[in-house]
Amino acid sequence: MNPAAYLEMAETESRHWWFSGRRAILSSMIASLKLPQNPKILEIGCGTGGNLEMLGKFGNVSALEMDATARTIASKKTSNLYNIRAGHCPDEIPFHDQRFDLICMFDVLEHIEQDTETLIAIKQLLKKNGRVLITVPAYQWLYGAHDEFLHHKRRYSAEQLRQIIAVAGLQPAKISYFNTFLFPLAVVVRIKDKLLGNSSATGTSVPPSPINRFFRTLFGAERYLLERFNLPFGTSLLCVLKTADEC
Repeated sequence: MNPAAYLEMAETESRHWWFSGRRAILSSMIASLKLPQNPKILEIGCGTGGNLEMLGKFGNVSALEMDATARTIASKKTSNLYNIRAGHCPDEIPFHDQRFDLICMFDVLEHIEQDTETLIAIKQLLKKNGRVLITVPAYQWLYGAHDEFLHHKRRYSAEQLRQIIAVAGLQPAKISYFNTFLFPLAVVVRIKDKLLGNSSATGTSVPPSPINRFFRTLFGAERYLLERFNLPFGTSLLCVLKTADEC
């Protein structure tokens, strides 16, 4: 990822509506997984550590991050409470001698050229009946300046995800789009940025407090729908995966 993106993330991920709304959705999804008591959790691509405290409420958390600056920020932010190691997917995952009840990749897979191989590698780290929780950006036609800034290799459709999941020997317990309520606004903003040739994406900075609070509430409210059914479209995809041989 662009080094400047890590600094931007560290500055905004505790306050920006998108990060906080996504944490609300992810927390609700993890709570629904019925993990064992004190589960072992691994976050791959923890960035500057914005999700570690949330994950720590559910179990014993370890993390992998390839960027040294991001690891330093994450360690300081979390007072060195979590085991954050250097690594790279799919070939340099340092937890090969451990097994986890939950492995998380939150907007990480799109950064990795070898996405199928990465899913194959992390499958080897799952305990029996373990789960993988993934989010990725949706729809290649939305690819724009922000994707380029973040060094995204691609955006995904649900069908593309299903294909690589199957090849990796995993199966979806759930696949759903999300960030659905704000999808029309996101499309308008992306089209505007493309038409104007903007080199930076609109909406990455924290908006004024009332707007930020409204967007966070609206986005986060999707967790109540995701508990009951899958959403048909959105700017992102969420997947819960299990091993293909699980009964």
